Amino acid sequence: MNLYLSIYEIIFRLLLSVVCAGLIGYNREQKNHSAGLRTHILVCVGACIIAMIQKEIGFNALMMASKYPRYAGVIRADEARLIAQVVSGVGFLGAGTILVHHQIVRGLTTAASLWAVAGLGLAIGMGNYDIAIAGTVVIFLVLTVLKQILHITPVKKVMIQYRHKKETKTFIQDYFDEHGIVVRDVNFNVDQSDTNNHIYTNVYDVEIPTKINNADIIEDISMNENIMSIKMVSL
Repeated sequence: MNLYLSIYEIIFRLLLSVVCAGLIGYNREQKNHSAGLRTHILVCVGACIIAMIQKEIGFNALMMASKYPRYAGVIRADEARLIAQVVSGVGFLGAGTILVHHQIVRGLTTAASLWAVAGLGLAIGMGNYDIAIAGTVVIFLVLTVLKQILHITPVKKVMIQYRHKKETKTFIQDYFDEHGIVVRDVNFNVDQSDTNNHIYTNVYDVEIPTKINNADIIEDISMNENIMSIKMVSL
């Protein structure tokens, strides 16, 4: 057993981390997410480097213990110390990819992929190639295949304020029917402060097909002259 990493082993581990993270990062880059190919590669390579440093610390501790047996009881090398710092540190990086805009949260999957890629880098750096390669395959399948298999249509809330109740409600329902948007529930409210022109507020719980962009829905419905306000709200 060699108590050190050769330059060839170091290069191999770094290149493997580039390949594994590049596969995940390419998927994120294709979908135009904030953390793409280079970010994922750098996170994975950085985690790999730190894991190899931790390995070297452990090797040095063993060499010191074998060279000076009487000091073996006081030599300490915790292999989990630097790894724990990577896991918590990547959490801050992932938080930077999460965006909240008009109560819509974006970037959670990208943040999770960064965290997972850091795990791949740690596995490669520690020499656990089987874990790293299997983990890469599973992560890539989750990002690319799982969504297509499950066909999950999340329920979202759309709040619409409008005037002229009858004709506008008909317009909204016709739009939903035309675009395959399923209404699961609706909450209704009316502002009667203006006796001549009531303001109606409907909050729809809807299932939106994945092929339809939320921004397109808001833009299309807002074109109606009776629509005063429309926005997605958090559940």
